[in-house]
Amino acid sequence: MTLVWPQPKTWNGKELPRILTRLFDVENGHTLAVAKQHGAYSTISKTLFDKSQFEIIQTVIESGLRGRGGAGFPTGMKWSFVPRNTGKPVYLVINADEGEPGTFKDRLCLTRDPHLLIEGMINTGYALGVRTAYVYIRGEMLPQIRALNDAIQEAYNAGLLGENIQGSGYSLDIYVHRGAGAYICGEETALINSLEGFKGQPRLKPPFPAVSGAFAAPTVVNNVETIMAVPYIVQHGAKAYRQWGTDKSPGSKLFSISGDVHKQGVYEVPLGMKYADFFDLAGGLKGEILGCIPGGSSAPVLDAKESMEATMDYECLAALKSMLGSGAVTPFNTTRDPVTILESIARFYAHESCGQCTPCREGTGYVNRILQKVAAGQGRDGDIELMKDLAESYEWTTICAFAPGAAWPVLSFIKKFRSHFDAYLAKNPQHAAGRDLKSLTPAAFM
Repeated sequence: MTLVWPQPKTWNGKELPRILTRLFDVENGHTLAVAKQHGAYSTISKTLFDKSQFEIIQTVIESGLRGRGGAGFPTGMKWSFVPRNTGKPVYLVINADEGEPGTFKDRLCLTRDPHLLIEGMINTGYALGVRTAYVYIRGEMLPQIRALNDAIQEAYNAGLLGENIQGSGYSLDIYVHRGAGAYICGEETALINSLEGFKGQPRLKPPFPAVSGAFAAPTVVNNVETIMAVPYIVQHGAKAYRQWGTDKSPGSKLFSISGDVHKQGVYEVPLGMKYADFFDLAGGLKGEILGCIPGGSSAPVLDAKESMEATMDYECLAALKSMLGSGAVTPFNTTRDPVTILESIARFYAHESCGQCTPCREGTGYVNRILQKVAAGQGRDGDIELMKDLAESYEWTTICAFAPGAAWPVLSFIKKFRSHFDAYLAKNPQHAAGRDLKSLTPAAFM
């Protein structure tokens, strides 16, 4: 997939934000020399010399910045949960384990403007009293790892990292930690376990990471995109950040768009934009739209009408019983098959379940095997109801949010595109024989 840049500077007569992407189309913008020519690290003097830790946290709270990794939790509020004077160090961990299918925004950030992430980490680290920070990144993302390590070394050489940054008295070290490619390690407590050298499986909460996270110390875990928005907020203030977006979903966001549009790629747009306008920004739809996955594979799917009327913000999608998620937008047209789309999604979640919780471990596998039978024309009456029952059974019965994220595509695709599933059942002459649900065993799905 080609990530097309630059994006248009205006849309419908309004200027599009460039908070996160101002250097994406600048030659050598990933280097310190060029980045500084365009204002990189200009917040350091303001942060380390002119503002208190609590002033920075309050500014981020007032900005309304929400986590861009998927959950959308208010960033400043998360920071405010960190206890002070516990006698333990405070850690900052950046979640660069971008594994949500359809999502590829963070890897573009890390190659095009890694210094903006580092600057955001310095601001955040100072606000939270962090001395050591980590970037947890997918081990397969070698170009991003190289770009980030090069940028970190440049920052050390320039006195922007390490001991006594710019003579301020504040010190920060950043380490890049490579994961092994487990999707579950995008969940913050599984990520922390992996960072510590343990099996990448989620922890029970409470305690929450802000109180007891990495190495049993207070820890803040934030997404790459979230921290890259911090320098703008520190430099220009909360009001300037709120000039874009909506009241409850302020600012801009990076959206990865793939699927049936002409210009797939990563775009920075204000929250609250209509999906229909976003499709036009991405070169327009290919064919007649059938539906859209609005925020990554775990986000409940929208039908055609919802896709064209919905707006790209947390509240609108919540009202539609879906979610903004990681901002991975995948529209699909009427030539696509919802059954095979769901089969692919279900296969992914069955493979990526960490296996810690029985309902998730067994349920996602059962659903995957049933879907394979249905897609092969071997489905029987009762299969669809059984898939729904299984998904509802593991939706909220596990330690982390993986199981709900695996259940929602199943439930929403069946609800929105039931006729397509019924058509597959009709392909099997024996489908009316049905299943004896009382005598089902795992072998029935093999």
